[in-house]
Amino acid sequence: ILIRELMNLIEEAKTIQSEIDATFTEAYQALQQANIEVGIHSVQEIAKAIPAEDSVRIKTRSIMGTEIPVSCEEEKKIPYYGFYNSSESVDAARESFLKVKELTVRLSMVENSAYRLAMNIRKTQKRANALKNITIPSYTILVKDISNALEEKEREEFTRLKVIKRNMNH
Repeated sequence: ILIRELMNLIEEAKTIQSEIDATFTEAYQALQQANIEVGIHSVQEIAKAIPAEDSVRIKTRSIMGTEIPVSCEEEKKIPYYGFYNSSESVDAARESFLKVKELTVRLSMVENSAYRLAMNIRKTQKRANALKNITIPSYTILVKDISNALEEKEREEFTRLKVIKRNMNH
């Protein structure tokens, strides 16, 4: 189960990474267009109006005892700048970078989950190897020794009963 989950996460990470690459390209092209249309200084002033990011919340879910992070992002779609001095290219750049942020958060969750699952798989593999190579063989030997001892006691008891029976008949 853990390995299947890990493989799914790896595939998802590859998909998100390619999406991020495409979205970053799109976002920087939109930013470049906004710089051309309204000027670098205006774009910098608009960027200064955007507050620090604090909308990402992380919860966890458990897969076979492994805590996996799950992001819960509060949507803040309203822009923090006026439309009068900006252009459509500024809005496009903002939307692209919001998408980049969302994809980056998803990718970080997927990669963190994959790392945690890989660590848990390694731990589980060590336990399985310890069971297979140490614990099970020692218990097998112990069961064999106990069986031999019980068989020996049974033979002794059988012999003792024969002797008692023979003594009672004489």
